Amino acid sequence: MSKEVLGEFEHQVLLAALRLDVEAYSTTIVLELERVTGRDVAPAAVYIALRRLEEGGFAMSELRAPQGGGRARRYFQVTDSGLRLMRESRRRFVALWDGLDARLEPGG
Repeated sequence: MSKEVLGEFEHQVLLAALRLDVEAYSTTIVLELERVTGRDVAPAAVYIALRRLEEGGFAMSELRAPQGGGRARRYFQVTDSGLRLMRESRRRFVALWDGLDARLEPGG
């Protein structure tokens, strides 16, 4: 079992990057997190999380200039190590949730 564990926010950032696929850069990740979670997300927090994830080998990035000109953006992709860590994290959470549905229902 891996001793590496993602924090909740880092997990959310990686999930947003997966959802966005080739369009995953800091601004789109912020917007996706806000859309899905319904909470305000600080762009600086996403930037810091992405740097940590990249330093840990769970994400990688490349600088790309948009076609037709404009400012280059750093696009992120989840690495194989990041995918493995997320799968393991998901497996652990599903195991913890297993059997709790009745208790979590109103009146349960």
